[in-house]
Amino acid sequence: MEDWKGRHVVILGAARQGLALARWLVRHGARVTVSDLRSLAELAPARAALEGIAVEWSPGGHPLDLLEGTDLLCLSGGVPTGLPIVAAAMQRGIPLSNDTQVFMDAVPCRTIGITGSAGKTTTTTLVGQMATGAYADDGPSSKVHGQVFVGGNLGDPLINHVDEMNSSDLAILEISSFQLEQMTLSPNVAAVLNVTPNHLDRHGSMSAYAAAKARILEFQTASDAAVLGRDDPGAWELRSRVKGHLHTFGFSPMAEDAEGSYYHEGLLYLYDHGVDIPLLRRDHLHLRGDHNVMNVLAAFAIGHAAGLPLDAMLAAAEQFRGVPHRLELVRELHGVRWYDDSIATAPERSMASVRAFEESVVLLLGGRDKDLSWEDLANLIRQRVDHVVLFGEAAGKIEQALARPASGGRPYSISRAAGLEEAVRMAARVAEPGDVVLLAPGGTSFDEFSDFEERGEKFRSWVQALS
Repeated sequence: MEDWKGRHVVILGAARQGLALARWLVRHGARVTVSDLRSLAELAPARAALEGIAVEWSPGGHPLDLLEGTDLLCLSGGVPTGLPIVAAAMQRGIPLSNDTQVFMDAVPCRTIGITGSAGKTTTTTLVGQMATGAYADDGPSSKVHGQVFVGGNLGDPLINHVDEMNSSDLAILEISSFQLEQMTLSPNVAAVLNVTPNHLDRHGSMSAYAAAKARILEFQTASDAAVLGRDDPGAWELRSRVKGHLHTFGFSPMAEDAEGSYYHEGLLYLYDHGVDIPLLRRDHLHLRGDHNVMNVLAAFAIGHAAGLPLDAMLAAAEQFRGVPHRLELVRELHGVRWYDDSIATAPERSMASVRAFEESVVLLLGGRDKDLSWEDLANLIRQRVDHVVLFGEAAGKIEQALARPASGGRPYSISRAAGLEEAVRMAARVAEPGDVVLLAPGGTSFDEFSDFEERGEKFRSWVQALS
């Protein structure tokens, strides 16, 4: 829709994305109803965020009569498509959308979209810093001019800023599978970092989840670029769907006619049709773990596909120190280092975190299960972890996985806490000098916190309170 005046839009979910979309739609003349499962009293913070904005509120559920006279139904991030009101809208021919789709309809400048099961926030943030350095008047390059906007599923929804954007700007979005489900537009540079089991509680099956991720490529043209992780089977099998120019990244060697990034003997490289371009040594990165090296390789491939100058990309990579709650060092106390990886909301993410350390690990594991298998993580714990502290709704399921017979492991111990605060205290009692205490939960935060960021902030405060 280009003309929103008089259109009736119903938004399901009064979270960050839904509120941003409501604000923008009202500003452009739409009549907006925000529907949420919470009561009017529970919605007080959301209503305060939209104070002075003429929206209608429908608390306590999503009644089907909301669809009467509705032109568009928008889903906030995390709102499932299996709701009765969504099915009814589809039966009535009412289109579905979300804040990212509306943004993509309105954006006047080039876009970079990044998705994946793991690493997308770190990669998006680094690409944003690469682009910011390139576009800044006093940056390492003066070849490009304009503003860089970074957001989407990460931080600030970019619908908040689309009216400020010009054709010379660049918008960089982290895009989740939830957002991709309703999208019918693709970014100019579309990156799929990896596709591994995640959010199966929402999507229902791995095939449905993978199909949602693939939509980021579906609406590209021959003039666009796609970036795929070639070492990840789920991402790499999407190469047949690429309509534009293909760039790849990974640890593995590249084909002679390929373009992208790779790693060899401690050094990161760009490869451009037969030309090897050394970038920087791994030991110059400030990030731990092979998975973070992969994220940096992805950022270089994406930046190269977008035409960012090499000097700006190098400067950003050498200075980049990561993103909060992603293997972030919280403090060292009595010879024990405490790390916050609250973003690790799937068992596979927890495994990557554990592998980033050679030291003895005390692992804090739990939260809410996403209907994923814990078996591979249990096997890794038997090889690499000294003590596990379980907490939250998923604790029982994880404990069952750890209790199954296995051979070849080494001794480790298990404690079980009611919540994360108690888990921190338990970890402090068992950790010894030289150990790492690692919060890499493997589950979501929603059993105890509003999101992974709140969980990480609480973890930090409880760790800082230790003496």
